[in-house]
Amino acid sequence: MEDDSYFEDEEFSPVRSLLGLLTFSTILPINVYTSIEYMTKLTWCWPFLHVFVGSLAAICGYVSLEFLHLNSFLTAAIVYGFLILITGYNHLDGVMDMADGVMVHGDAERKINVMKDSSVGAGGVATLFLVAVLTVGGIYNILDYNFILGIIICEMASKTSLITTALLSRPLVPGIGSYFIRETNLANFLISTILVLCIAFLIGNLVGVVGVLGACLGGILIAGIARRNFVLANGDVLGMSNEVGRLFALLFMAVALYFI
Repeated sequence: MEDDSYFEDEEFSPVRSLLGLLTFSTILPINVYTSIEYMTKLTWCWPFLHVFVGSLAAICGYVSLEFLHLNSFLTAAIVYGFLILITGYNHLDGVMDMADGVMVHGDAERKINVMKDSSVGAGGVATLFLVAVLTVGGIYNILDYNFILGIIICEMASKTSLITTALLSRPLVPGIGSYFIRETNLANFLISTILVLCIAFLIGNLVGVVGVLGACLGGILIAGIARRNFVLANGDVLGMSNEVGRLFALLFMAVALYFI
């Protein structure tokens, strides 16, 4: 285990660990810290924590539309900006780093070295731009159908995508991402995903369910790309999965809103 003073060792507490996970993944002033081992034991609960984050983003969108009378496109951009800001830009570097690693020629070791390099290449910048633009477009599309609750679903589903990738990946150690991967198993993944599907159905009926399934597909896709290029996966891969999962959830819901 790598030494990181961000965490402190203590007895395991589910409540403290959940609050630590929320502290880790957002800029909310919770300031509850726990050891990385204890925090990641509840990785499967991550989507439920982000129901709250998604709800804040949905409120932001509602205020923009109903009180500020902004159009759907500008509201979509504001909602996306709110989501990446409140999550502390945590996963954007993962998008760029993984994209750079995939784009470079060479074996898995070379690709991993490029992915872990602090510099950013054209592939990383272009991929982040595409993911961001398509995500804003996806939010804009569901807002056009007055499906503002889809914002909650896509944020929750982004974490389902992440744990889907974690389930299907082998960890690259050392690294914080390896703890999330090792603590994700089939049993807690199934429990988490079934509960997420139930919540999505309660919020958005079949459209919500389709969104979660889209996020799972995004997680499978990123896991496959990572396995093919790097063999192993780290936090950058999980970050990419989070952002692609949100995007896939939005795209699948946008299509479902037309047909259902």
